Amino acid sequence: MFLEFSCYSIRTLNMATKQQKIELNASRREMLGSRVKQLRKSGYLPAVLYGKGQESIPLQVPVKDFKKAFESAGESTLIFVNVDGQVYPTIIHDISRDAISDDILHADFYKVRLDEKIKAKVAVVFHGESPAVKDLGGIFVRNINELEIEAFPQDLPHEIVIDMSLLKVIGDQILVKDLKLDSKLKAVAEAEEIIATVQEPMSEAELEKALEAPTATIEDVEVIKKEKEEEVPEEASKESPEKKEDK
Repeated sequence: MFLEFSCYSIRTLNMATKQQKIELNASRREMLGSRVKQLRKSGYLPAVLYGKGQESIPLQVPVKDFKKAFESAGESTLIFVNVDGQVYPTIIHDISRDAISDDILHADFYKVRLDEKIKAKVAVVFHGESPAVKDLGGIFVRNINELEIEAFPQDLPHEIVIDMSLLKVIGDQILVKDLKLDSKLKAVAEAEEIIATVQEPMSEAELEKALEAPTATIEDVEVIKKEKEEEVPEEASKESPEKKEDK
């Protein structure tokens, strides 16, 4: 759960926003394995295109062009990838980043069929001001950052924008059923699931107590991570055969 201590505005509308057609030129990649480091130095991003019934194609994409497309599309909007004259409708299925620099190291393009519905997670963005926050000093609590949507690939939006002004008094909630989605979109969630709400403001004593609460150390995180890894079945750790052969 994510807390936001108000006193500022976020953005508005209660709808899904659509994007213009996004196209990206790519070419088949000959450099594989460890040689992709050289490819990155020359300004290209190694990638792979795959999908149901689609043979995996190693690709290389100009980094600048990919960043521009990714900024517009995210991981839900359709991107038409042109590979040496052959155009594939895709969505960005996954990206890998450098743990230190956060630079994008590799991208997966998943080929989709325009006549088949798919499910994708779409970012949820809040817009405008909540009277309960602005005038009553409430605490805005966002329960989800993205919502799974089912639709035809060409109808998937880049983001879902929610009107903050719906939160008028302390205790008000925005539920999945309150969203005014396009008729072509279906939210894959319970109708009563809470997207956001406004809680009572904290007293000074409560705030001090929250700030004094102990936080996890790096050692704690490492122990938890190790325990989680030990719990994962061997089969679950294997990569899908449809996935790329290298990063």
